[in-house]
Amino acid sequence: MAGPETYSSPFDDLIGTRIVEASGARVVARLMVTERLHQPTGLTHGGVFATVVETVASIGATVWLGERARSVAGSRAPSDGSDGDETAVGVSNHTDFLRGVRSGELTFEATPLQQGRTLQTWVVDVTDENGRRVAHGKVKLANISLP
Repeated sequence: MAGPETYSSPFDDLIGTRIVEASGARVVARLMVTERLHQPTGLTHGGVFATVVETVASIGATVWLGERARSVAGSRAPSDGSDGDETAVGVSNHTDFLRGVRSGELTFEATPLQQGRTLQTWVVDVTDENGRRVAHGKVKLANISLP
């Protein structure tokens, strides 16, 4: 498996998402909340939560597809977390905001609820520095073949 830095995108870099662990069974990311991520009332914008929830679910689902392909193909498959032919793309994202956050580091932990031939469902818990759940998400993803 490739290192967590492999899964960075320009958008993830823009908001400060750091992937610290990535496998087809679990993805962990961290995000430092600063004023640049606030909505007008001084709380973290809900779109930030939904964004990182979808990011970690998408990474886990795509890594799982690569792991599945390697288990079938053996060592011929690439080691970057994908098989080069399939990826997972979000088709729905339901993120609940449970507690307002103004500052501090958040941890996003994604685990699969269901992994199938055409669809996957991942759940994501978001906790603050004190271990309190501040948001929770569920993302359904389609497994698609790349052209």
